[in-house]
Amino acid sequence: MQADNFESLMQTFKRRRPFRSFTVAFVDGDRLEVDHPEALMIRDAVAIYFAPGGIPALFDHEGVSQVIGDLKA
Repeated sequence: MQADNFESLMQTFKRRRPFRSFTVAFVDGDRLEVDHPEALMIRDAVAIYFAPGGIPALFDHEGVSQVIGDLKA
């Protein structure tokens, strides 16, 4: 995924009100469900997500194939 698209899309999903969980699909087939907006940080096309229990997941735009979720209000 292009860096600009990655940042824009991740911010859009993170800022939805009301927030709804979404899924990040990776090029290797793994998936990660973002279940809380404050658990996700994005900067310079890199993201870190803190899963329940404080387990961090670090990923960047190159490893993401798509972001899955409904952007409709």
